[in-house]
Amino acid sequence: MGRGPGGSLSVQGPGPLPNSGDPPPGALELRLRRVEQELALVKAALGETLRRLGGCDPPGGLGESGDPPGGGCGSPKMGMGDPKMGLGDTKMGLGDTKMGLGEQKMGLGPPKWGWGTQNGAGTPKMGLGPPKRGWRTLKWGWDHPEREGVSVKMFLRGRPITMYVPSGLGPVRAELPPERLQLDWVYGYRGRDSRSNLHVLGSGELVYFIACVVVLLQLPARRQRHYLRHSDCVRCLAVHPDRLRVATGQAAGVDKDGKPLQPIVHIWDSATLQTLQQIGLGSFERGVGSLAFSTDQGAFLCVVDDSNEHMMSVWDCARGTKQAEVKSTNESVLTVEFNPRDSSSIISSGKSHVYFWTWSGNGLTKKQGIFGKYKKPKFIQCFIFDAAGAVLTGDSEGNILTWTPSPGKGGKEMYQIGQQTRAHEGSVFALCRRRDGTVLSGGGKDRRVLSWSPELQLLHEVELPESFGAVRTIAEGPGEELLVGTTRNALLRGTLGSGFTPIVQGHTDEVWGLATHPKLCRFLTCGHDRQLCLWDGSEHALAWSLGLEVRGGLNWGGGVWGGREIGLWGV
Repeated sequence: MGRGPGGSLSVQGPGPLPNSGDPPPGALELRLRRVEQELALVKAALGETLRRLGGCDPPGGLGESGDPPGGGCGSPKMGMGDPKMGLGDTKMGLGDTKMGLGEQKMGLGPPKWGWGTQNGAGTPKMGLGPPKRGWRTLKWGWDHPEREGVSVKMFLRGRPITMYVPSGLGPVRAELPPERLQLDWVYGYRGRDSRSNLHVLGSGELVYFIACVVVLLQLPARRQRHYLRHSDCVRCLAVHPDRLRVATGQAAGVDKDGKPLQPIVHIWDSATLQTLQQIGLGSFERGVGSLAFSTDQGAFLCVVDDSNEHMMSVWDCARGTKQAEVKSTNESVLTVEFNPRDSSSIISSGKSHVYFWTWSGNGLTKKQGIFGKYKKPKFIQCFIFDAAGAVLTGDSEGNILTWTPSPGKGGKEMYQIGQQTRAHEGSVFALCRRRDGTVLSGGGKDRRVLSWSPELQLLHEVELPESFGAVRTIAEGPGEELLVGTTRNALLRGTLGSGFTPIVQGHTDEVWGLATHPKLCRFLTCGHDRQLCLWDGSEHALAWSLGLEVRGGLNWGGGVWGGREIGLWGV
């Protein structure tokens, strides 16, 4: 088997099966096997629990901030130091996950043999209890003879994953093959819990990320290139003013041996895919949440991490040295940007706040935006600068607020709300200023893309199909073309007049089932989002998808068979 960046592979030989015609093993041997399986399960469960507490995306819907409840990788809501996220609250402690094996519940007594249909005829009932909050059902034990043979064990983030080699493949060698695999295509886009993650480079390529990969997609040729230097989930992305260099920040994680990986920012060349600078190793906690290049030739980079205090720091891009650092807020920070007119001015926004920062030397000072007579929203989701220098913010109340600069005490500039514009039903997730000065806004609940004049008079609107989800981000393509990322992990392309069509689609939660067609260049996937998807490998496109009532795995033999978590089967 091959060896990839996410884990190592080893090959295991077959063991005796109790239903293969051999005499049953002795009671002591059965106990030893059972203890080994229980220890492996407990180890995997503990690793999964620590991984989720350290910063994984739990399944669930979108909250008012536009993120799934509990935050994403490296989210402060998933930190062990947060009193609201104890083991009992996350429902991921060992007591809640029901880690008993079948009816024995971690006992060492003799296994209960049965002829049930859930795990196969004659298979010991040794599955986990009902899964909670994304826990998958693991079924350990001896399988029926059709699946007897070698198995492959892969270690992902320190967790052992056993995969059985399909029958009918002939002899399987234990040594690694001489060939090396090269990544050709990545399906999907991370829009469910990320912001400002879709940009157009000077080359015309789209740049976005999913998992540990940053994808550069060339349209209309539909060719991909990939930046692969990150060791864990990429969480944010910023493009340099030259539209050539890119900065990407990753979450904390663990390597294949379970050792911790620290968050870091990579600055790299999109033409050569070479890393130019690595910033902040050992300086960030949990993950990198937001990034922004300065507008004075992009000499500096502002970074906000996912620690409890959401540390804000400014770095010299060429030297990789820290220029200033300050605790920003204990609330979630969703986005940060330099003022395009003044690189000493920085703005950040998030839960219940918008801050106007002044950077001088090694110090950062802030002034809080005052809402005055206007209702203070729960979240400031996004903001842009208009041509006149005003700041437009989109919030969870569905409003666009216009903050205008005015002289304050001591001649220092301050921002006040000059106008409130009702834009969307539900949150405003995205704002984009076009080349002609018009403004685009994207809605969460209503799934609409609206076009506004510079004075915020409504010009045009279009609604996205429900199957694609809400608007996550908007980018301007060539001419009148727009690119839209959605919360259901799709990238759409089109215009306000003609509508939008998908160019990239993917699952919205973890994928745990995959089956290839025996003859055609097609494959099936399914996962925790309860979607069964058929993919055309030659066109790199989704052929069709079907909603399932439960999560499951797959096997393709003559027809499509789906083995589901609760033990049911469908064709």
